[in-house]
Amino acid sequence: MAIPDNPRLRISRHGLERLDLLLVAVEALDLNGGEAMLWTMQQKGYLAVIPNRVEFWKKRSCNPLRRYPRRETLRPEEIIVMVNLVCHLSERLYPILRQLISSTVPEALSAARMERFVTRLRRLVRERMNPKRAAVQQFEDPHHCQAMARTLVRILAFSAGPGGPRRLIAHLQDGLQP
Repeated sequence: MAIPDNPRLRISRHGLERLDLLLVAVEALDLNGGEAMLWTMQQKGYLAVIPNRVEFWKKRSCNPLRRYPRRETLRPEEIIVMVNLVCHLSERLYPILRQLISSTVPEALSAARMERFVTRLRRLVRERMNPKRAAVQQFEDPHHCQAMARTLVRILAFSAGPGGPRRLIAHLQDGLQP
């Protein structure tokens, strides 16, 4: 599941925003998502690159939409760790992701599940992101928030499984907006 080392690997500002939003989405899906991230980093041996929770928080704060952003870019090995982390957690959460995007689940049940996810996502975005940023203000619009939540779930599902890290890197380097 690892991505080959690429010393020139970079992602844009929008890629940093999307990567952090995917991590926020994981936290919205899993109530213990933050601890699961740290545990996964320890189990996968990523502590050599990001040694503790403070450094992990600093790396996530490179997102320009954060309430208190850091003006730095992620090194290629940090990008790889964060991408692998998202992909591993996506695999772990795949049954939940599939329930959210499946057309075979009764619509009322699917809508209730998605509404719970959207509510948690909106709460986490309010807590952690700068409310003065236009991209964050869009989360207050229920239709935009719902659409963004569906997009994040699809990206997480797309990132699970073999080849997920490569697909996610391609998505983060792509200029498309959800």
